[in-house]
Amino acid sequence: MRNRIFFKLLAAFILVILAGTATLDISIRRAWEDSLRESTESNLRQKARMFADRVNSDRSMTLQEIASQEAQAAGARATIIDASGQVLADSEVQASSLNNQAQEPEFSVALKGGVGVDQRKSASLGVPYLYAAVPIAGGAVRLAYPLSNVDAGMAGSRNTLLLGSSIAFLAALLIAGAAAQLTARRLQLIVQFSERIAAGELSARISEGSGDEIGQLASALDKTARQLETNFAALRTSQRQLEILLNSMEDAVIAIGPDNRVRWANQRMENLQRTRLNAPVVETVRDPDFLRVIRGANEMRKALTGRATSVVPGRIFDITAAPMPGGGAVAVLRDLTETERMEKTRRDFIANVSHELRTPLTSIQGYAETLLDAVGEDNHTREFLEIIRKNASRMSRLTEDLLTLARVESGEHRFEVEPTAPSELLDDAVESFQEKARAHDIELQVENSAQASVEADREAIHQVFSNLIDNALKYAASGRRVVLGAEPAENGVRFYVRDFGTGIPSEHLPRLFERFYRVDKARSRESGGTGLGLAIAKHIVLAHGGTIRAESELNHGSVFFFTLPFATDTEQVKSSKDNVPEFTEL
Repeated sequence: MRNRIFFKLLAAFILVILAGTATLDISIRRAWEDSLRESTESNLRQKARMFADRVNSDRSMTLQEIASQEAQAAGARATIIDASGQVLADSEVQASSLNNQAQEPEFSVALKGGVGVDQRKSASLGVPYLYAAVPIAGGAVRLAYPLSNVDAGMAGSRNTLLLGSSIAFLAALLIAGAAAQLTARRLQLIVQFSERIAAGELSARISEGSGDEIGQLASALDKTARQLETNFAALRTSQRQLEILLNSMEDAVIAIGPDNRVRWANQRMENLQRTRLNAPVVETVRDPDFLRVIRGANEMRKALTGRATSVVPGRIFDITAAPMPGGGAVAVLRDLTETERMEKTRRDFIANVSHELRTPLTSIQGYAETLLDAVGEDNHTREFLEIIRKNASRMSRLTEDLLTLARVESGEHRFEVEPTAPSELLDDAVESFQEKARAHDIELQVENSAQASVEADREAIHQVFSNLIDNALKYAASGRRVVLGAEPAENGVRFYVRDFGTGIPSEHLPRLFERFYRVDKARSRESGGTGLGLAIAKHIVLAHGGTIRAESELNHGSVFFFTLPFATDTEQVKSSKDNVPEFTEL
Protein backbone atom coordinates (compact mmCIF):
# COMPACT_ATOMS: atom_id res chain seq x y z
CA MET A 1 0.00 0.00 0.00
CA ARG A 2 2.88 2.35 0.82
CA ASN A 3 4.25 1.85 -2.69
CA ARG A 4 0.88 2.60 -4.23
CA ILE A 5 0.61 5.85 -2.28
CA PHE A 6 4.22 6.73 -3.10
CA PHE A 7 3.83 6.18 -6.84
CA LYS A 8 0.55 8.04 -6.94
CA LEU A 9 2.05 11.04 -5.18
CA LEU A 10 5.21 10.85 -7.33
CA ALA A 11 3.15 10.66 -10.54
CA ALA A 12 1.15 13.68 -9.44
CA PHE A 13 4.31 15.62 -8.66
CA ILE A 14 5.85 14.65 -12.02
CA LEU A 15 2.80 15.83 -13.90
CA VAL A 16 2.84 19.13 -12.05
CA ILE A 17 6.58 19.60 -12.67
CA LEU A 18 6.26 18.68 -16.35
CA ALA A 19 3.38 21.04 -16.81
CA GLY A 20 5.23 23.82 -15.01
CA THR A 21 8.48 23.22 -16.87
CA ALA A 22 6.79 23.05 -20.27
CA THR A 23 4.80 26.21 -19.56
CA LEU A 24 7.90 28.09 -18.43
CA ASP A 25 9.98 26.76 -21.31
CA ILE A 26 7.46 27.77 -23.96
CA SER A 27 6.69 31.16 -22.48
CA ILE A 28 10.34 32.05 -21.76
CA ARG A 29 11.60 30.78 -25.11
CA ARG A 30 8.96 32.73 -27.01
CA ALA A 31 9.67 35.88 -25.01
CA TRP A 32 13.42 35.38 -25.53
CA GLU A 33 13.03 34.93 -29.26
CA ASP A 34 10.78 38.00 -29.53
CA SER A 35 13.27 40.01 -27.51
CA LEU A 36 16.17 38.83 -29.70
CA ARG A 37 14.33 39.79 -32.91
CA GLU A 38 13.40 43.17 -31.54
CA SER A 39 17.00 43.80 -30.44
CA THR A 40 18.36 42.72 -33.86
CA GLU A 41 15.86 44.95 -35.66
CA SER A 42 16.67 47.92 -33.40
CA ASN A 43 20.43 47.48 -33.92
CA LEU A 44 19.95 47.14 -37.66
CA ARG A 45 17.97 50.38 -37.78
CA GLN A 46 20.63 52.17 -35.76
CA LYS A 47 23.40 50.93 -38.05
CA ALA A 48 21.35 51.87 -41.11
CA ARG A 49 21.10 55.45 -39.83
CA MET A 50 24.85 55.55 -39.21
CA PHE A 51 25.33 54.15 -42.74
CA ALA A 52 23.14 56.93 -44.16
CA ASP A 53 24.99 59.63 -42.22
CA ARG A 54 28.31 58.42 -43.59
CA VAL A 55 27.04 58.37 -47.16
CA ASN A 56 25.78 61.92 -46.77
CA SER A 57 29.00 63.24 -45.20
CA ASP A 58 31.93 61.18 -46.54
CA ARG A 59 33.07 62.53 -49.94
CA SER A 60 36.55 61.03 -49.83
CA MET A 61 35.48 57.52 -50.69
CA THR A 62 33.34 56.03 -53.40
CA LEU A 63 29.92 54.69 -52.67
CA GLN A 64 31.12 51.14 -53.33
CA GLU A 65 33.92 51.51 -50.79
CA ILE A 66 31.58 52.97 -48.21
CA ALA A 67 29.09 50.14 -48.79
CA SER A 68 31.81 47.49 -48.40
CA GLN A 69 33.20 49.03 -45.19
CA GLU A 70 29.74 49.47 -43.62
CA ALA A 71 28.75 45.93 -44.56
CA GLN A 72 31.88 44.56 -42.93
CA ALA A 73 31.39 46.71 -39.82
CA ALA A 74 27.68 45.85 -39.43
CA GLY A 75 28.03 42.21 -40.42
CA ALA A 76 25.29 42.78 -42.95
CA ARG A 77 24.81 43.36 -46.67
CA ALA A 78 24.85 47.08 -47.62
CA THR A 79 23.05 48.57 -50.61
CA ILE A 80 22.80 52.19 -51.94
CA ILE A 81 20.17 53.33 -54.47
CA ASP A 82 19.27 56.63 -56.07
CA ALA A 83 15.90 58.32 -56.00
CA SER A 84 14.68 56.26 -58.97
CA GLY A 85 15.55 52.95 -57.31
CA GLN A 86 18.62 52.24 -59.41
CA VAL A 87 21.29 50.41 -57.37
CA LEU A 88 24.43 52.56 -57.05
CA ALA A 89 26.46 50.20 -54.85
CA ASP A 90 26.10 46.79 -53.15
CA SER A 91 28.52 45.01 -50.84
CA GLU A 92 27.96 41.52 -52.22
CA VAL A 93 26.63 41.79 -55.79
CA GLN A 94 27.55 43.97 -58.79
CA ALA A 95 25.24 46.94 -58.80
CA SER A 96 24.64 46.65 -62.53
CA SER A 97 23.25 43.13 -62.13
CA LEU A 98 20.51 44.16 -59.71
CA ASN A 99 17.07 45.21 -60.75
CA ASN A 100 15.42 48.44 -59.80
CA GLN A 101 14.76 48.38 -56.03
CA ALA A 102 12.26 51.21 -55.78
CA GLN A 103 9.35 48.80 -55.33
CA GLU A 104 10.91 46.85 -52.45
CA PRO A 105 8.87 47.50 -49.30
CA GLU A 106 11.69 48.92 -47.20
CA PHE A 107 13.03 51.16 -50.02
CA SER A 108 9.52 52.32 -50.86
CA VAL A 109 9.13 53.63 -47.29
CA ALA A 110 12.66 55.07 -47.19
CA LEU A 111 12.29 56.94 -50.50
CA LYS A 112 9.23 58.59 -48.95
CA GLY A 113 11.33 59.81 -46.05
CA GLY A 114 10.66 57.06 -43.47
CA VAL A 115 12.59 54.10 -42.07
CA GLY A 116 11.52 50.94 -43.83
CA VAL A 117 11.86 47.45 -42.31
CA ASP A 118 10.98 44.13 -43.94
CA GLN A 119 11.76 40.42 -43.66
CA ARG A 120 11.93 38.11 -46.71
CA LYS A 121 14.15 35.98 -48.87
CA SER A 122 16.61 37.81 -51.10
CA ALA A 123 15.69 37.51 -54.78
CA SER A 124 19.33 37.51 -55.82
CA LEU A 125 20.81 35.29 -53.10
CA GLY A 126 17.80 33.21 -51.98
CA VAL A 127 18.64 33.70 -48.29
CA PRO A 128 16.16 35.15 -45.72
CA TYR A 129 17.15 38.63 -44.59
CA LEU A 130 15.97 41.32 -42.25
CA TYR A 131 16.02 44.60 -44.20
CA ALA A 132 16.28 48.14 -42.82
CA ALA A 133 16.31 51.15 -45.22
CA VAL A 134 16.97 54.82 -44.34
CA PRO A 135 16.66 57.83 -46.72
CA ILE A 136 19.71 59.86 -47.87
CA ALA A 137 20.07 62.87 -50.09
CA GLY A 138 19.06 61.74 -53.57
CA GLY A 139 18.19 58.14 -52.60
CA ALA A 140 18.35 55.61 -49.75
CA VAL A 141 20.64 53.09 -48.10
CA ARG A 142 19.78 49.60 -46.82
CA LEU A 143 21.32 47.04 -44.55
CA ALA A 144 20.26 43.39 -44.90
CA TYR A 145 21.02 41.15 -41.92
CA PRO A 146 20.85 37.38 -42.58
CA LEU A 147 18.22 35.73 -40.34
CA SER A 148 20.33 32.58 -40.17
CA ASN A 149 22.47 34.38 -37.62
CA VAL A 150 19.33 35.16 -35.58
CA ASP A 151 18.16 31.55 -35.84
CA ALA A 152 21.56 30.33 -34.71
CA GLY A 153 21.37 32.61 -31.67
CA MET A 154 17.88 31.40 -30.93
CA ALA A 155 18.96 27.76 -31.22
CA GLY A 156 21.73 28.36 -28.73
CA SER A 157 19.33 30.05 -26.37
CA ARG A 158 16.88 27.17 -26.70
CA ASN A 159 19.59 24.63 -25.92
CA THR A 160 20.67 26.61 -22.89
CA LEU A 161 17.05 26.93 -21.71
CA LEU A 162 16.40 23.23 -22.30
CA LEU A 163 19.49 22.30 -20.32
CA GLY A 164 18.43 24.54 -17.45
CA SER A 165 14.91 23.17 -17.55
CA SER A 166 16.21 19.58 -17.50
CA ILE A 167 18.39 20.31 -14.50
CA ALA A 168 15.49 22.02 -12.73
CA PHE A 169 13.20 19.09 -13.60
CA LEU A 170 15.62 16.56 -12.17
CA ALA A 171 16.10 18.59 -9.01
CA ALA A 172 12.33 19.03 -8.62
CA LEU A 173 11.86 15.30 -9.28
CA LEU A 174 14.26 14.38 -6.49
CA ILE A 175 12.54 16.78 -4.11
CA ALA A 176 9.11 15.47 -5.16
CA GLY A 177 10.26 11.88 -4.65
CA ALA A 178 11.49 12.69 -1.15
CA ALA A 179 8.27 14.55 -0.35
CA ALA A 180 6.15 11.68 -1.73
CA GLN A 181 8.16 9.17 0.29
CA LEU A 182 7.71 11.21 3.47
CA THR A 183 3.98 11.72 2.85
CA ALA A 184 3.48 8.03 2.03
CA ARG A 185 5.26 7.02 5.22
CA ARG A 186 3.09 9.35 7.31
CA LEU A 187 -0.08 8.10 5.65
CA GLN A 188 1.04 4.50 6.13
CA LEU A 189 1.42 5.14 9.87
CA ILE A 190 -2.14 6.49 9.96
CA VAL A 191 -3.41 3.44 8.03
CA GLN A 192 -1.65 1.04 10.41
CA PHE A 193 -3.05 2.96 13.38
CA SER A 194 -6.59 2.75 11.92
CA GLU A 195 -6.22 -1.00 11.33
CA ARG A 196 -5.20 -1.53 14.95
CA ILE A 197 -8.24 0.44 16.14
CA ALA A 198 -10.50 -1.54 13.78
CA ALA A 199 -9.05 -4.77 15.21
CA GLY A 200 -10.15 -3.68 18.70
CA GLU A 201 -6.81 -2.40 20.00
CA LEU A 202 -8.25 0.82 21.42
CA SER A 203 -5.08 1.51 23.41
CA ALA A 204 -3.17 2.18 20.15
CA ARG A 205 -1.83 5.72 19.78
CA ILE A 206 -0.27 7.75 16.98
CA SER A 207 2.23 10.57 17.48
CA GLU A 208 2.31 13.31 14.85
CA GLY A 209 4.05 16.58 15.63
CA SER A 210 3.38 18.35 12.32
CA GLY A 211 0.69 20.97 12.13
CA ASP A 212 -0.29 20.36 8.50
CA GLU A 213 -3.45 18.62 7.35
CA ILE A 214 -1.99 15.12 7.75
CA GLY A 215 -0.83 16.02 11.25
CA GLN A 216 -4.29 17.39 12.07
CA LEU A 217 -5.87 14.19 10.73
CA ALA A 218 -3.56 12.05 12.87
CA SER A 219 -4.31 14.16 15.95
CA ALA A 220 -8.07 13.89 15.33
CA LEU A 221 -7.82 10.10 14.93
CA ASP A 222 -5.74 9.83 18.09
CA LYS A 223 -8.29 11.89 19.99
CA THR A 224 -11.08 9.71 18.60
CA ALA A 225 -9.24 6.57 19.73
CA ARG A 226 -8.86 7.96 23.25
CA GLN A 227 -12.56 8.83 23.37
CA LEU A 228 -13.50 5.39 22.03
CA GLU A 229 -11.36 3.71 24.67
CA THR A 230 -13.02 5.80 27.39
CA ASN A 231 -16.52 5.09 26.06
CA PHE A 232 -15.88 1.35 25.66
CA ALA A 233 -14.43 1.18 29.15
CA ALA A 234 -17.56 2.88 30.50
CA LEU A 235 -19.72 0.55 28.39
CA ARG A 236 -17.91 -2.54 29.69
CA THR A 237 -18.29 -1.27 33.25
CA SER A 238 -21.99 -0.65 32.68
CA GLN A 239 -22.36 -4.08 31.09
CA ARG A 240 -20.63 -5.77 34.04
CA GLN A 241 -22.84 -3.85 36.47
CA LEU A 242 -25.92 -4.88 34.52
CA GLU A 243 -24.81 -8.52 34.49
CA ILE A 244 -24.17 -8.40 38.24
CA LEU A 245 -27.58 -6.82 38.76
CA LEU A 246 -29.36 -9.37 36.57
CA ASN A 247 -27.46 -12.28 38.12
CA SER A 248 -28.46 -11.10 41.59
CA MET A 249 -32.16 -11.14 40.70
CA GLU A 250 -34.45 -13.79 42.09
CA ASP A 251 -36.24 -13.85 38.75
CA ALA A 252 -34.87 -15.73 35.76
CA VAL A 253 -33.96 -13.56 32.73
CA ILE A 254 -33.24 -14.83 29.22
CA ALA A 255 -32.62 -12.86 26.00
CA ILE A 256 -33.66 -14.37 22.67
CA GLY A 257 -32.40 -13.09 19.30
CA PRO A 258 -34.54 -12.53 16.19
CA ASP A 259 -33.40 -15.97 14.99
CA ASN A 260 -34.93 -17.54 18.16
CA ARG A 261 -31.51 -18.40 19.56
CA VAL A 262 -30.37 -17.76 23.12
CA ARG A 263 -28.29 -14.59 23.38
CA TRP A 264 -27.87 -14.33 27.16
CA ALA A 265 -29.24 -15.76 30.42
CA ASN A 266 -28.67 -14.80 34.03
CA GLN A 267 -27.52 -17.14 36.78
CA ARG A 268 -31.05 -17.81 37.99
CA MET A 269 -32.02 -19.03 34.53
CA GLU A 270 -28.90 -21.21 34.44
CA ASN A 271 -30.01 -22.78 37.70
CA LEU A 272 -33.48 -23.51 36.33
CA GLN A 273 -32.45 -24.81 32.92
CA ARG A 274 -29.01 -25.47 31.51
CA THR A 275 -28.68 -22.88 28.72
CA ARG A 276 -26.32 -22.84 25.79
CA LEU A 277 -25.61 -19.54 24.10
CA ASN A 278 -26.52 -19.35 20.39
CA ALA A 279 -28.54 -22.56 20.73
CA PRO A 280 -32.24 -22.58 19.71
CA VAL A 281 -34.41 -21.50 22.62
CA VAL A 282 -36.59 -24.60 22.20
CA GLU A 283 -33.59 -26.70 23.29
CA THR A 284 -33.46 -24.76 26.57
CA VAL A 285 -37.13 -24.22 27.41
CA ARG A 286 -39.75 -26.54 25.90
CA ASP A 287 -42.78 -25.06 27.63
CA PRO A 288 -45.31 -24.17 24.87
CA ASP A 289 -46.79 -21.22 26.78
CA PHE A 290 -43.33 -19.70 27.26
CA LEU A 291 -42.46 -20.16 23.58
CA ARG A 292 -45.81 -18.66 22.55
CA VAL A 293 -45.27 -15.52 24.64
CA ILE A 294 -41.71 -15.09 23.31
CA ARG A 295 -42.87 -15.53 19.71
CA GLY A 296 -45.78 -13.12 20.22
CA ALA A 297 -43.56 -10.39 21.72
CA ASN A 298 -41.04 -10.80 18.90
CA GLU A 299 -43.61 -10.72 16.10
CA MET A 300 -46.06 -8.13 17.45
CA ARG A 301 -43.29 -5.89 18.91
CA LYS A 302 -45.15 -5.31 22.16
CA ALA A 303 -44.81 -6.48 25.77
CA LEU A 304 -46.84 -9.59 26.63
CA THR A 305 -47.44 -11.66 29.75
CA GLY A 306 -48.36 -15.28 30.29
CA ARG A 307 -48.04 -18.20 32.66
CA ALA A 308 -45.96 -21.35 32.26
CA THR A 309 -46.38 -24.57 34.22
CA SER A 310 -43.87 -26.92 32.61
CA VAL A 311 -40.60 -24.96 32.58
CA VAL A 312 -39.70 -26.87 35.74
CA PRO A 313 -42.01 -29.74 36.80
CA GLY A 314 -44.27 -28.80 39.69
CA ARG A 315 -43.55 -25.08 39.54
CA ILE A 316 -45.53 -22.13 38.15
CA PHE A 317 -43.89 -19.12 36.49
CA ASP A 318 -45.29 -15.74 35.50
CA ILE A 319 -43.73 -14.70 32.15
CA THR A 320 -43.20 -11.12 30.99
CA ALA A 321 -41.67 -10.77 27.52
CA ALA A 322 -40.74 -7.48 25.81
CA PRO A 323 -39.22 -6.87 22.36
CA MET A 324 -35.62 -5.71 22.05
CA PRO A 325 -34.71 -2.75 19.76
CA GLY A 326 -32.57 -4.80 17.40
CA GLY A 327 -35.02 -7.68 17.13
CA GLY A 328 -35.70 -10.60 19.42
CA ALA A 329 -37.16 -10.42 22.91
CA VAL A 330 -36.15 -10.58 26.57
CA ALA A 331 -38.23 -12.62 29.01
CA VAL A 332 -38.45 -12.48 32.80
CA LEU A 333 -39.70 -15.60 34.61
CA ARG A 334 -41.00 -15.06 38.14
CA ASP A 335 -41.55 -18.12 40.29
CA LEU A 336 -45.12 -17.99 41.59
CA THR A 337 -45.18 -21.49 43.06
CA GLU A 338 -45.00 -20.39 46.69
CA THR A 339 -47.29 -17.41 46.09
CA GLU A 340 -49.89 -19.64 44.43
CA ARG A 341 -49.62 -22.16 47.25
CA MET A 342 -50.12 -19.47 49.89
CA GLU A 343 -52.98 -17.90 47.91
CA LYS A 344 -54.67 -21.26 47.59
CA THR A 345 -54.17 -21.88 51.30
CA ARG A 346 -55.70 -18.48 52.05
CA ARG A 347 -58.68 -19.11 49.79
CA ASP A 348 -59.22 -22.58 51.24
CA PHE A 349 -58.96 -21.20 54.77
CA ILE A 350 -61.48 -18.44 54.06
CA ALA A 351 -63.83 -20.85 52.32
CA ASN A 352 -63.57 -23.44 55.11
CA VAL A 353 -63.96 -20.91 57.89
CA SER A 354 -66.89 -19.25 56.14
CA HIS A 355 -68.50 -22.60 55.52
CA GLU A 356 -68.03 -23.68 59.14
CA LEU A 357 -69.44 -20.38 60.39
CA ARG A 358 -72.62 -20.60 58.32
CA THR A 359 -74.34 -23.21 60.49
CA PRO A 360 -73.67 -21.63 63.93
CA LEU A 361 -74.50 -18.16 62.60
CA THR A 362 -77.76 -19.43 61.16
CA SER A 363 -78.55 -21.05 64.51
CA ILE A 364 -77.70 -17.88 66.46
CA GLN A 365 -79.84 -15.78 64.12
CA GLY A 366 -82.76 -18.26 64.35
CA TYR A 367 -82.65 -18.51 68.14
CA ALA A 368 -82.40 -14.72 68.46
CA GLU A 369 -85.47 -14.26 66.27
CA THR A 370 -87.36 -16.92 68.31
CA LEU A 371 -86.49 -15.22 71.56
CA LEU A 372 -87.51 -11.84 70.13
CA ASP A 373 -90.96 -13.23 69.41
CA ALA A 374 -91.31 -14.39 73.01
CA VAL A 375 -90.13 -11.16 74.67
CA GLY A 376 -92.38 -8.19 75.27
CA GLU A 377 -91.88 -4.82 73.67
CA ASP A 378 -90.89 -3.06 76.91
CA ASN A 379 -88.37 -5.64 78.06
CA HIS A 380 -84.69 -4.58 78.08
CA THR A 381 -83.79 -8.08 77.01
CA ARG A 382 -85.34 -7.38 73.61
CA GLU A 383 -82.72 -4.68 72.91
CA PHE A 384 -79.93 -7.15 73.58
CA LEU A 385 -81.53 -9.82 71.44
CA GLU A 386 -81.97 -7.35 68.58
CA ILE A 387 -78.25 -6.54 68.74
CA ILE A 388 -77.43 -10.27 68.65
CA ARG A 389 -79.74 -10.85 65.67
CA LYS A 390 -78.40 -7.84 63.73
CA ASN A 391 -74.74 -8.81 64.19
CA ALA A 392 -75.45 -12.45 63.42
CA SER A 393 -77.17 -11.34 60.22
CA ARG A 394 -74.20 -9.15 59.30
CA MET A 395 -71.75 -11.99 59.99
CA SER A 396 -73.90 -14.29 57.86
CA ARG A 397 -73.76 -11.85 54.95
CA LEU A 398 -70.00 -11.50 55.39
CA THR A 399 -69.45 -15.25 55.27
CA GLU A 400 -71.67 -15.53 52.19
CA ASP A 401 -69.65 -12.77 50.46
CA LEU A 402 -66.37 -14.38 51.46
CA LEU A 403 -67.50 -17.72 50.05
CA THR A 404 -68.65 -16.08 46.83
CA LEU A 405 -65.38 -14.14 46.42
CA ALA A 406 -63.29 -17.25 47.15
CA ARG A 407 -65.18 -19.30 44.54
CA VAL A 408 -64.84 -16.57 41.91
CA GLU A 409 -61.13 -15.98 42.57
CA SER A 410 -60.26 -19.67 42.55
CA GLY A 411 -62.15 -20.33 39.33
CA GLU A 412 -64.30 -22.98 41.03
CA HIS A 413 -67.44 -21.08 40.10
CA ARG A 414 -68.35 -21.83 36.48
CA PHE A 415 -70.29 -19.06 34.79
CA GLU A 416 -73.07 -20.00 32.39
CA VAL A 417 -72.12 -17.45 29.71
CA GLU A 418 -74.57 -16.94 26.86
CA PRO A 419 -75.51 -14.14 24.43
CA THR A 420 -77.67 -11.68 26.34
CA ALA A 421 -79.26 -8.38 25.32
CA PRO A 422 -78.12 -5.38 27.43
CA SER A 423 -81.77 -4.37 27.89
CA GLU A 424 -82.52 -7.68 29.67
CA LEU A 425 -79.68 -7.12 32.15
CA LEU A 426 -80.87 -3.58 32.83
CA ASP A 427 -84.50 -4.65 33.22
CA ASP A 428 -83.54 -7.38 35.72
CA ALA A 429 -81.63 -4.87 37.82
CA VAL A 430 -84.43 -2.27 37.77
CA GLU A 431 -87.05 -4.88 38.62
CA SER A 432 -85.08 -6.07 41.66
CA PHE A 433 -84.37 -2.60 43.08
CA GLN A 434 -87.46 -0.61 42.07
CA GLU A 435 -89.22 -1.07 45.41
CA LYS A 436 -86.07 -0.43 47.44
CA ALA A 437 -85.44 2.76 45.46
CA ARG A 438 -88.99 3.98 46.12
CA ALA A 439 -88.45 3.29 49.81
CA HIS A 440 -85.41 5.60 49.69
CA ASP A 441 -87.40 8.15 47.64
CA ILE A 442 -84.97 7.68 44.74
CA GLU A 443 -85.93 7.35 41.10
CA LEU A 444 -84.28 4.66 38.94
CA GLN A 445 -83.74 5.75 35.32
CA VAL A 446 -82.57 3.63 32.39
CA GLU A 447 -80.50 4.84 29.42
CA ASN A 448 -79.80 2.20 26.78
CA SER A 449 -78.19 2.88 23.37
CA ALA A 450 -76.58 -0.54 22.94
CA GLN A 451 -78.21 -3.02 20.57
CA ALA A 452 -75.57 -5.75 20.27
CA SER A 453 -75.72 -8.73 22.63
CA VAL A 454 -72.97 -9.48 25.13
CA GLU A 455 -71.47 -12.66 26.58
CA ALA A 456 -72.80 -12.76 30.13
CA ASP A 457 -73.98 -14.98 32.97
CA ARG A 458 -77.26 -13.24 33.86
CA GLU A 459 -77.14 -14.21 37.53
CA ALA A 460 -73.52 -13.09 37.95
CA ILE A 461 -74.03 -9.76 36.15
CA HIS A 462 -77.20 -9.25 38.20
CA GLN A 463 -75.02 -9.55 41.29
CA VAL A 464 -72.66 -6.91 39.86
CA PHE A 465 -75.59 -4.56 39.27
CA SER A 466 -76.93 -5.37 42.76
CA ASN A 467 -73.68 -4.36 44.44
CA LEU A 468 -73.33 -1.16 42.38
CA ILE A 469 -76.99 -0.10 42.74
CA ASP A 470 -77.00 -0.93 46.45
CA ASN A 471 -73.99 1.38 46.94
CA ALA A 472 -75.64 4.10 44.85
CA LEU A 473 -78.85 3.94 46.94
CA LYS A 474 -76.86 4.12 50.18
CA TYR A 475 -74.65 7.06 49.26
CA ALA A 476 -76.76 9.01 46.73
CA ALA A 477 -79.85 9.94 48.69
CA SER A 478 -79.21 13.64 48.15
CA GLY A 479 -79.31 13.21 44.39
CA ARG A 480 -82.81 11.68 44.37
CA ARG A 481 -82.09 9.60 41.28
CA VAL A 482 -79.81 6.81 40.01
CA VAL A 483 -79.19 6.18 36.30
CA LEU A 484 -78.51 2.73 34.84
CA GLY A 485 -77.24 2.65 31.28
CA ALA A 486 -75.53 0.77 28.46
CA GLU A 487 -73.69 2.16 25.45
CA PRO A 488 -71.52 0.71 22.64
CA ALA A 489 -67.76 0.57 23.33
CA GLU A 490 -64.76 -0.38 21.22
CA ASN A 491 -64.76 -4.12 21.95
CA GLY A 492 -68.07 -4.59 23.72
CA VAL A 493 -70.85 -2.85 25.60
CA ARG A 494 -70.12 -0.45 28.44
CA PHE A 495 -72.63 -0.53 31.32
CA TYR A 496 -72.74 2.15 33.99
CA VAL A 497 -74.44 3.09 37.24
CA ARG A 498 -74.47 6.84 37.90
CA ASP A 499 -75.53 8.56 41.10
CA PHE A 500 -75.71 12.25 41.97
CA GLY A 501 -74.65 12.12 45.57
CA THR A 502 -71.68 13.55 47.45
CA GLY A 503 -69.07 11.77 45.33
CA ILE A 504 -65.82 10.01 46.29
CA PRO A 505 -62.50 11.80 46.97
CA SER A 506 -59.96 11.12 44.21
CA GLU A 507 -57.40 9.57 46.58
CA HIS A 508 -59.81 6.68 47.26
CA LEU A 509 -60.58 5.77 43.63
CA PRO A 510 -57.51 3.53 42.98
CA ARG A 511 -58.39 1.29 45.97
CA LEU A 512 -62.18 1.12 45.67
CA PHE A 513 -62.18 -2.46 44.36
CA GLU A 514 -59.92 -3.87 47.11
CA ARG A 515 -61.55 -6.27 49.55
CA PHE A 516 -62.67 -4.69 52.85
CA TYR A 517 -61.76 -1.19 51.65
CA ARG A 518 -64.24 1.47 52.78
CA VAL A 519 -64.28 5.19 52.02
CA ASP A 520 -66.45 5.98 55.08
CA LYS A 521 -65.88 3.10 57.49
CA ALA A 522 -68.36 4.22 60.16
CA ARG A 523 -71.22 4.81 57.70
CA SER A 524 -70.50 1.52 55.92
CA ARG A 525 -70.84 -0.46 59.13
CA GLU A 526 -74.05 1.36 60.05
CA SER A 527 -75.55 0.46 56.68
CA GLY A 528 -74.59 -3.19 57.07
CA GLY A 529 -71.97 -3.33 54.31
CA THR A 530 -69.28 -6.02 54.32
CA GLY A 531 -66.66 -4.19 52.23
CA LEU A 532 -66.58 -7.03 49.68
CA GLY A 533 -69.28 -5.98 47.20
CA LEU A 534 -67.01 -4.08 44.79
CA ALA A 535 -64.28 -6.75 45.02
CA ILE A 536 -66.83 -9.40 44.05
CA ALA A 537 -68.10 -7.22 41.19
CA LYS A 538 -64.56 -6.73 39.94
CA HIS A 539 -63.72 -10.44 39.85
CA ILE A 540 -67.00 -11.33 38.16
CA VAL A 541 -66.40 -8.77 35.41
CA LEU A 542 -62.79 -9.89 34.95
CA ALA A 543 -63.94 -13.50 34.69
CA HIS A 544 -66.20 -12.40 31.81
CA GLY A 545 -63.20 -10.88 30.01
CA GLY A 546 -64.29 -7.32 30.78
CA THR A 547 -63.03 -4.31 32.72
CA ILE A 548 -64.40 -2.21 35.55
CA ARG A 549 -63.54 1.28 36.82
CA ALA A 550 -64.97 4.24 38.69
CA GLU A 551 -65.09 7.99 38.11
CA SER A 552 -66.16 10.54 40.69
CA GLU A 553 -66.14 14.23 41.52
CA LEU A 554 -66.90 15.62 44.95
CA ASN A 555 -70.46 16.98 45.26
CA HIS A 556 -71.25 15.84 41.71
CA GLY A 557 -71.78 12.13 42.21
CA SER A 558 -70.03 8.97 40.99
CA VAL A 559 -70.14 6.69 37.94
CA PHE A 560 -69.18 3.01 37.96
CA PHE A 561 -68.42 1.55 34.51
CA PHE A 562 -67.94 -2.07 33.52
CA THR A 563 -67.52 -3.48 30.02
CA LEU A 564 -68.60 -6.89 28.70
CA PRO A 565 -67.41 -8.32 25.34
CA PHE A 566 -69.73 -8.67 22.35
CA ALA A 567 -71.48 -12.01 21.95
CA THR A 568 -70.22 -14.32 19.15
CA ASP A 569 -71.48 -17.53 17.61
CA THR A 570 -70.83 -20.57 19.77
CA GLU A 571 -69.11 -22.48 16.97
CA GLN A 572 -66.93 -19.51 16.12
CA VAL A 573 -65.92 -19.08 19.75
CA LYS A 574 -65.14 -22.77 20.08
CA SER A 575 -62.97 -22.86 16.95
CA SER A 576 -61.15 -19.63 17.74
CA LYS A 577 -60.22 -20.62 21.29
CA ASP A 578 -57.77 -23.18 19.94
CA ASN A 579 -55.93 -20.43 18.04
CA VAL A 580 -55.87 -17.70 20.68
CA PRO A 581 -52.45 -17.41 22.37
CA GLU A 582 -52.63 -17.74 26.14
CA PHE A 583 -50.95 -14.46 26.94
CA THR A 584 -52.02 -11.01 27.95
CA GLU A 585 -50.88 -7.72 26.43
CA LEU A 586 -49.39 -5.29 28.92
